[in-house]
Amino acid sequence: MTKPIRAPAPEGVSMHRDAHGVPHIIAGSLRGAYWGMGYCHALDRSLQLVLMRLLGQGRACECLEASEELLEVDRFFRRMNWKGHMEDALADLEPQTRDLLEAYCEGINARFAKKKRTWELAMVGHRPEPWRVEDTILLSRMTGYLTLAQSQAEIERLLVEMVQAGVDDDRLEALFGGNLEGLDRDLIGRVTLGERIVPAALKWLSPAPRAMASNNWVISGTRTRSGKPIMANDPHLETNRLPSVWVEQVVDLPDSYWLGATMPGLPAPLVGRTAHLAWGVTYTFADAVDSWVEQCRDGRCRRGDDQWVGFETRTETIRRKKQPDVTVTFYENDHGVLDGDPHVEGHYLATRWAPSQSGAASLNAACQMWTARTVAEGMEHLGRIESSWNWVLADDAGDIGYQMSGLVPRRAPGVTGLVPLPGWRSDNDWQGFLDPADLPRTVNPDEGFLVTANQDLNELGAADPINMPMGDHRARRIADLLGQADQATTEDCGRIQMDVYSIQAAEFLEVLRPLLPDTDTGRLLAEWDCRYDLGSRGAVAFERFYKLLMREVFAPGLSLPVHRHLTDATGVFIDFYQRFDRILLSQTSPWHQGRTREEVFGATANQLPERVDTTWGEANRITLTNIFFAGKMPRFLGFDRGPIPLRGGRATPHQGQIYQSAGRTTSFAPSLRLIADLATETLQTSMPGGPRDRRFSKWYNSGTADWLAGRLKTLTPSKPGDRRLPG
Repeated sequence: MTKPIRAPAPEGVSMHRDAHGVPHIIAGSLRGAYWGMGYCHALDRSLQLVLMRLLGQGRACECLEASEELLEVDRFFRRMNWKGHMEDALADLEPQTRDLLEAYCEGINARFAKKKRTWELAMVGHRPEPWRVEDTILLSRMTGYLTLAQSQAEIERLLVEMVQAGVDDDRLEALFGGNLEGLDRDLIGRVTLGERIVPAALKWLSPAPRAMASNNWVISGTRTRSGKPIMANDPHLETNRLPSVWVEQVVDLPDSYWLGATMPGLPAPLVGRTAHLAWGVTYTFADAVDSWVEQCRDGRCRRGDDQWVGFETRTETIRRKKQPDVTVTFYENDHGVLDGDPHVEGHYLATRWAPSQSGAASLNAACQMWTARTVAEGMEHLGRIESSWNWVLADDAGDIGYQMSGLVPRRAPGVTGLVPLPGWRSDNDWQGFLDPADLPRTVNPDEGFLVTANQDLNELGAADPINMPMGDHRARRIADLLGQADQATTEDCGRIQMDVYSIQAAEFLEVLRPLLPDTDTGRLLAEWDCRYDLGSRGAVAFERFYKLLMREVFAPGLSLPVHRHLTDATGVFIDFYQRFDRILLSQTSPWHQGRTREEVFGATANQLPERVDTTWGEANRITLTNIFFAGKMPRFLGFDRGPIPLRGGRATPHQGQIYQSAGRTTSFAPSLRLIADLATETLQTSMPGGPRDRRFSKWYNSGTADWLAGRLKTLTPSKPGDRRLPG
């Protein structure tokens, strides 16, 4: 069953929804397809589009509300300056890319013209301006940074704060071992920090996607029942939101098709498949963010021994509804934006994200994926995307491959990028960027499959761009399961995507079991199967032990208030948990305060309650919250849905991590599931929420029940008869 989407479409373009509400765009040309993608993005996610653009422009106070909270949001985005240097980015677009992006804008604006604005925007008196190519470049920059590169910036800032708090070298080495080359404690101690880790401004970023952990894998046809490769992907982004981060679409061209998912504002085949090629993505944790210590006085910074040079000054005005305007000034140089005022003598950090002025190369590369037919071609194109991702690919000829992308700085020998170095020494400057061919990549490994799950993949490249990866437990578990499947099927991949066994928990229990007290909780943990099922009490007990253990080990060295802040208000312990785990599981460590590992574990086990009656499904719950109202509307009106139980934990293939960051509840769980068998012409998918952001549409939350249950729908190319549906 299909339903036409009636629109003022160009000749040769028609659109309809399938039985799942997913838009199908049927076009006689790629330009027509881009028009249709834009129209459907504006039809289904107009509010999401506009809110993302307002945030990126730093105009939330001007267009939404003039609160102090939104003022800080605007300061943050103005500081990042993702709307800057647009002339250069536009000039770098290839002619075909520019033409396709303009068609996409025409599609969005055709919908904007048909319906001027959503009622939510009418409430706040905002009338959206026409969509421009610059807006898409802005969103591509935002998506590549928020909670991705941002997490790297946070861990680097944490290092500075720990040095200034007096954490000794032995403890720093245990935590950051191998990455402290060039650390000058005296110099770091002189730095004045204007911004602490996780700026409070980020608490209102509900319209913006928060991306972090993900899984993807490809299996060679030699190991599948169909005899063709299979690609599976489940990006773990923030799921406690409505609408979803993703938008599913089907594009049908005269001689090709694409089934997959995009993000509103980004007209590109981000993940999915064509007739010949399938690809999926995870974040790679490549270090593309560096800070330098700048010695400043009289508005200048030191260069060399006795030379002083000025900054570029950027002054912007933040307009506020019914409130006085606020003027903000930023100071920039070749090391990025200064965290301070150079007219006040002192030492400050200047921080730069490598792709901060990017966009054109990524969009150029993404446009090439429409015609890529082989793994080799896909790796060539995806490797040129400027933000850091792990791409896995499979083609119908039987090849599978992996390619890291990202504009990764080439640093001096021995410099890892984690430690802020003196900005006045030119040998600490970036020395260009790594070639995609030097980044981790591989084709057709002997194992017959490839897995990425945000783990350390440096061994696959000529360079080592990753210095602070996430834990490898999910990758190891997926690899174990794939290794057991000689004739893998899409059903096997679906079961892996729902798997909740934790190798991390098993490693801790190996130490803990002999030390458990003779209580109900002790016996519960001793018998626990390390699975974060919804009915598991063992998962709750283990998480209580783990949290107590983190406090037992790290609170004395950091101070209890600092530890509590990192636990309750940041994602540091979540993003980089394996770094902390290595200390927890070490036989001895300077963080153990002279005790053995067993003494630390035993002391923690004795702090456990005698009984745990709560199940994981009761303890681990999220509410899908409307991105505009952010939980402010009465529940009975239906803008928010839930609470719903979330299976899985931090280290399980089906991740189910819920935590607080800057006063905001967020979650990492499969925001989208994709499985493609190249022996078919289908894509199996599932995602929370639904196709539309309209509360009173039947497609607002139509997919959540199936997503929770692990049920997948099937997307297929449009049938010839569908091409004749009215536009």
